[in-house]
Amino acid sequence: MSLLPRRRTSRRRSRWNTVPEDAQVLGVARTLTSATRLMDVMRLLRPEDGIAVSYTVNPGSVFADGLADYFNGLGARVLSWREATRQRFDLAVACAVHPSMRQLDAPLMVMPHGAGYNRLVTESTGDPGAPAGLSRRELMRGGRVLPAAIGVSHEEQIARLARTCPQAVPVAHLIGDYCWDRIEQSRPRRDLYRARLGVGQGRRLVVVNSTWSEHSLLGRHPDLPAKLVTALPADEFAVALVLHPNVWARHSRHRVHQRLARAMDAGLLVLPPEEGWRAALIASDWVVGDHGSTTFYSAALHRVLLLAATGLDELDPASPTAALSRAAPRLDPDGDLLAQLLAAAEQHSPQRLQAPVDGQLEARGEAGRRLQEVMYPFLAHRNITLPADPPVPDPVPEPRPERHVGPTAYDVTGEVLSDGSVAVRRWPVLAHDHEESRGFLAVTEQETHRLWRSSAEVLARTVIDGELAPADWLRDRIHSPRASLDVAVAALAEDRCLLLLRRCGTLLEAHAPRAYGDPGPRLDPLLLGAAVQVWLNARRTAGELSGGLVVRTGPRTLNVAFTWPP
Repeated sequence: MSLLPRRRTSRRRSRWNTVPEDAQVLGVARTLTSATRLMDVMRLLRPEDGIAVSYTVNPGSVFADGLADYFNGLGARVLSWREATRQRFDLAVACAVHPSMRQLDAPLMVMPHGAGYNRLVTESTGDPGAPAGLSRRELMRGGRVLPAAIGVSHEEQIARLARTCPQAVPVAHLIGDYCWDRIEQSRPRRDLYRARLGVGQGRRLVVVNSTWSEHSLLGRHPDLPAKLVTALPADEFAVALVLHPNVWARHSRHRVHQRLARAMDAGLLVLPPEEGWRAALIASDWVVGDHGSTTFYSAALHRVLLLAATGLDELDPASPTAALSRAAPRLDPDGDLLAQLLAAAEQHSPQRLQAPVDGQLEARGEAGRRLQEVMYPFLAHRNITLPADPPVPDPVPEPRPERHVGPTAYDVTGEVLSDGSVAVRRWPVLAHDHEESRGFLAVTEQETHRLWRSSAEVLARTVIDGELAPADWLRDRIHSPRASLDVAVAALAEDRCLLLLRRCGTLLEAHAPRAYGDPGPRLDPLLLGAAVQVWLNARRTAGELSGGLVVRTGPRTLNVAFTWPP
């Protein structure tokens, strides 16, 4: 493969083309992680400049499962590796380097597929002191440097490259981090992303992030996502999980979903491996993570960060990610998770992690232009010039989390406050994990666990258009042999419910009035039933509800009015 400048030529345009495609660029992926980063970069090669883009999978990675499907799902032009190595391209771009890429007939540009070069992978590098992407084994072939250009996100990485492969330093370029620039550009969409994740009305979002390997959060604490979901009051917190694409590729989507199924039943949101993690970070309030790039970007966003695993056993000790792992606060997975999150928020200081962040992210806001300045000269011999205006980073896509129906059983505590309002907290419960009750059990009609259905004090039908009329359904359930059931609730509309109280046989309708300037409230029938049960357990009467009820869940206040049947 020649790295010498090519003579200025132009291809003979095919009569089959509707628009000109004078230059041919190949995107090369080895893993889904590198493929998603590659798509960020390739969007900077504008089709209006006459650039055709194809993609191929460089075979051999143990994390390559699903790659061809990913590209096909995007509608991209995909070549087999055999086809790609038999054609000539003006440029090949990869976000992971491998010696087999020497088979390509094209100058090769490589760059990191995460936040810099950090991980020690001796299986790839053959050097216990060189991070993946900066090793001599990866970058040299036959005494020559394989890539024509190496992109780095910070000058510090060139200094480390000088130690691990000094011959490659002349082709290294500071390109910044276009992934970060897209995250930064997307900050104004926080409310949109939160809405797509179902995080509103005062709820706060905890994102759990795990990279791959036995040193990761999931490798060290596989039950932590489920623990967090059941340890945090569901009306005040939401929990979303971001797993490194290598986890999905290595263990299969089917098995990952099986492992997470019970936590998803309790309300865990799972972001798919292709996209959504960046939007989730922007939407988040806390991040519980490890040494993965997602955690690093959360520190750059100044999110409250706690590490459940540091990964220092597999990080280049000279890397900024290792510095962040040493400096970031820790989470004790066996401790009081709610108390630790609240304490971390109280003690949060973004400046604590600013030094490692600044040591990895340089030329912020300039990555798109810098990437074009490296790539477009390879196309100059096709009469393609650098665009006049620098590119504006696209906002990241909206998140589309994978979720189940949601919790159908809660452990409930609460109290009637001095002002007459009712403070309620609901914790999702998981089968085989609910050893000690905090208060009483409230379940929806969808709950299938027989013991929970028979021991619940509150039962709610959340389906508005049920088979039985609401009043008939309430009477059928409240008069069943289950002695524990005190309050039954049936949804009538988004903001109305019908209740039947066993203790006094009272039937009443509840309505959540809309305050001026506020969105239309949603009246959760199970939350309402739980609040009324707290009210009754405090020796208050149904008649006292005639003045209405104020329900508090964390910072959220919901006003409920009641009417009796004529």
